[in-house]
Amino acid sequence: MENNNTSKHQYFYSVGLSYKKADAEIRGKFSLDATAKTRLLEQAKTEGIESLIVTSTCNRTEIYGFAEHPFQLIKLICENSQGSVEAFQKVGFVYKNQEAISHMFRVGTGLDSQILGDFEIIAQIKSSFSQSKSLGLANAFMERLVNAVIQASKKIKTDTEISSGATSVSFAAVRYIINNVQDIGNKNILLFGTGKIGRNTCENLVKHTKNEHITLINRTKEKAEKLAGKLNLIVKDYSELHLELQKADVVVVATGAQNPTIDKAILNLKKPMLILDLSIPKNVHENVEELADVTLIHMDYLSQLTDETLENRKKHIPAAEAIIEEIKEEFITWTKGRKFAPTINALKAKLNAIKISELDFQSRKISNFNEEQAEIISNRIIQKITTHFANHLKDDDTMVDESIEWIEKVFKIGATTK
Repeated sequence: MENNNTSKHQYFYSVGLSYKKADAEIRGKFSLDATAKTRLLEQAKTEGIESLIVTSTCNRTEIYGFAEHPFQLIKLICENSQGSVEAFQKVGFVYKNQEAISHMFRVGTGLDSQILGDFEIIAQIKSSFSQSKSLGLANAFMERLVNAVIQASKKIKTDTEISSGATSVSFAAVRYIINNVQDIGNKNILLFGTGKIGRNTCENLVKHTKNEHITLINRTKEKAEKLAGKLNLIVKDYSELHLELQKADVVVVATGAQNPTIDKAILNLKKPMLILDLSIPKNVHENVEELADVTLIHMDYLSQLTDETLENRKKHIPAAEAIIEEIKEEFITWTKGRKFAPTINALKAKLNAIKISELDFQSRKISNFNEEQAEIISNRIIQKITTHFANHLKDDDTMVDESIEWIEKVFKIGATTK
């Protein structure tokens, strides 16, 4: 699937890595914060890449875009993260053309999520597209594809029950705490980080534990205060993290820091502590496990906790896939039409030129020549011919590029893409 708006030899790719083959540590190395994503997009422009979007979440880092070779996109990820090409080759993936399109549909509709039916990724795709478009890095193909994926996501969420029931990393974290900490309602809980996962975890903690000893700490205190105001919780300054850790029985870490913020050096414990690290990259150093009283649980473990809700969701996969196929087919039809439309328009113009010349010749040669009637007949013939060629190009078995080249050569036309 070549991009008609760029070099004739550029193809649509999806490259990246996800929870399927890359563990949390590797995903952390390839994660891209807001600054890194902007830097990547700006670099792409300087390197002649004309359309791409980039997403980076706790479960995946991916680029969707046009390139002559997928290594151009892999290089962008590696040069703007802490990941290496060697590491990418071990755990990364490359999809091209139709496979890349299918992959984007599955990601955007929650079928490829670590927790089936998690639709949070579609918001990331929307945001990524908006950023790329603002920088002039989103062509018509990309815009149409993103809109098709959004349409499929909405329809699946509305028409199926694949996202029904309460299941998420934050919910799994709270469930783990309830199941493994006795008398949780009277324990001291510290939540460090109030991003999306942190907020969701906090709300679930309040709802399911009835605990009144939850303390929030965030690097930006105002964000923690905003959440605490809704839930009537305690907020402490980031500078008090060390002291609050000593008081806590349960610590939930959900920050966006690129390096660990908690290690065994700042823990001076005289009681058991459960730490749940919901961050990518990991924000709790693994050396805390050297402390006898510390239990460290990471997001990947929580994501593996399946229950009846997830099993019920799996029943709705066929319905979701049917919706994807329907909307994807509409998109593929559009791309084919967009690809050969310039050739059909050029063919129609060529036939019209032949018609005009021939009618002019016949009007001078034949007396009482009915030019109006000849015009009607000629136009109908031209329409039938061009429709015949268009139907041929639409056929799934047609080698479109070769057919376009043949038509342009036979009729001596040069199609111009607008």
